[in-house]
Amino acid sequence: MRWLVDGMNVIGSRPDRWWRDRDRAMLQLIDQLERWAAVAGEEVVVVFERPPSPPVHSTVIDVRSAPKPKPDAADDEIVRLLRSDLEPQSVRVVTSDRALSDRARAAGATVEGAESFRRRIESSHYEV
Repeated sequence: MRWLVDGMNVIGSRPDRWWRDRDRAMLQLIDQLERWAAVAGEEVVVVFERPPSPPVHSTVIDVRSAPKPKPDAADDEIVRLLRSDLEPQSVRVVTSDRALSDRARAAGATVEGAESFRRRIESSHYEV
């Protein structure tokens, strides 16, 4: 399975004061995704509306941002990636955004909710 993760949607799935430091929240999610992908052997692309600061370069997951930061820019980038994929049916999009979910399914992908996915990556850190 290949995963396309709506980064800020996963971050925003819990009111844990992430809005006080968005960059820190982004870096924490990237760290969790790296650990999960390494343990689970999954291919992960996380998409944000803007790049994290400081910039992150991962050898485990693909960290991307939309070309121009704006509302729903990450959603548009996820759909663009799906439409350019030769096998979108092998991609699972992680989001709880209804409009993005509909667009992802229309492009051939499956969808998992952000909170469900967040529980998945948090619990896997302890399963080695």
